[in-house]
Amino acid sequence: MISVQVKKKNAYYQKVSILGHAMYDDYGKDIVCSAVSSIATTTINGILALNQGSLSYKNTEKGLIITIQSDDHTTQVLISNMICLFQELETKYPKNIEVK
Repeated sequence: MISVQVKKKNAYYQKVSILGHAMYDDYGKDIVCSAVSSIATTTINGILALNQGSLSYKNTEKGLIITIQSDDHTTQVLISNMICLFQELETKYPKNIEVK
């Protein structure tokens, strides 16, 4: 299961951890994993295109850690949108992704 862990402080997103594997299908055929990867990559690239210093990210063996370094409105809205998309996936694939 993919676990999306969200950390906020004073209503601002600070960190998003995307850990684990969806286990929906075989590697290379897993649509839940593909969706999560696409959502995260698109969000990160969009934010960095607007402001290079607004976040950093790190790929690990366990998953992806996004550290939000800016409280600016655009960054926060795009991170919020990413979380909402993950929550939509969670409603359709509750055995494969959970958002905390």
